[in-house]
Amino acid sequence: MSMLRAICNLGRILTKEGREMAEIKLRGLRKSYGGHEVIRGVDIDIADGEFCVFVGPSGCGKSTLLRMIAGLEDITDGTLEIGGQRVNEAQPRDRGVAMVFQNYAIFPHMSVRENMAFGLTIAHASKAEKAAKVQRAAEILQMEHLLDRRPSQLSGGQRQRVAIGRAITRNPGVFLFDEPLSNLDAALRMDMRMEIGKLHKQLGTTMIYVTHDQVEAMTLADKIIVLRDGQVMQAGAPMELYQNPVNRFVAGFLGAPSMNFLDVEIVAADNETAKVARPSMDPIVVPTRGRRFVPGARAVLGLRPQHISACAPDQGVLHGQVTLTERLGSETVVDLVMQDGKNVIAAFGEDKEFERGQRVDLIFAPEQAHLFEQES
Repeated sequence: MSMLRAICNLGRILTKEGREMAEIKLRGLRKSYGGHEVIRGVDIDIADGEFCVFVGPSGCGKSTLLRMIAGLEDITDGTLEIGGQRVNEAQPRDRGVAMVFQNYAIFPHMSVRENMAFGLTIAHASKAEKAAKVQRAAEILQMEHLLDRRPSQLSGGQRQRVAIGRAITRNPGVFLFDEPLSNLDAALRMDMRMEIGKLHKQLGTTMIYVTHDQVEAMTLADKIIVLRDGQVMQAGAPMELYQNPVNRFVAGFLGAPSMNFLDVEIVAADNETAKVARPSMDPIVVPTRGRRFVPGARAVLGLRPQHISACAPDQGVLHGQVTLTERLGSETVVDLVMQDGKNVIAAFGEDKEFERGQRVDLIFAPEQAHLFEQES
């Protein structure tokens, strides 16, 4: 055993179930390819047993960051700690992590049982140990009846369960998921999302999950890390980020349909509120949420579609005409064009019928609005 592995093993703290404690700390983490920096000084704390989701648009660095934690990408600068031990130079097998990939990475010539036991086979585990751990993983995933099948005989969701089962058999301190549901259809993606959530509750293991799907982030996470251009924009509980985004990027990324942004002028302001107006909107007082504005300045008003309601004619704050209606049964999404040409999307929590070109007056609760500096 190498000196590094011995040090890592000595520093591991075990829970009652024998699982390694796996709090994770990233301090000033950076990654460069030549002169191009893709991870730019990231600081993150993930508690033991926490379900943390990295979310952001394509190219934001979320998968690169996950691979750095797994040991599949070198760290250019900064410190990575797992279970209180610095693991920058540790091999992936010595970090106590197991990774589930987007493309499953299971062997077509092996049975489900053999695929799930593969990591244990490489580690020269005994037949009895392999059998016991594969059986436990299969019971957790409710796939005992599939153990003797080949991957070609499985559905996409079942193949993803095999990949997760292979990770479970290793009893890792940390599960790493790299967009594991992106290859599945919508209905199966929802089912597997629920299964992963149940798995986390059952195992109590630290999980880090990468996705570009904000619905997955909101429904699965204890903590969401929103990334943009290799930097953390905001970190916190899902509803904290949804209700109190720190900037326009976070506000626009979380929530579906996306938040509406309207350029407004500050008519008046104090320490807690500001009166805002624009040509297609009547003046209204909204909270500033700790931001400071001065009269005459330009700002951006953020309104979530779900927080906009239709009202009686000439009694609204926003005035527009319907250009498109999407009736979804439990919700009606309406695209409207304001009098000044600005488009606004409203989502009504019931089935409503609108005619194209119909005039609609809209109102919103001021306390649900968000006001951002224009340059943010």
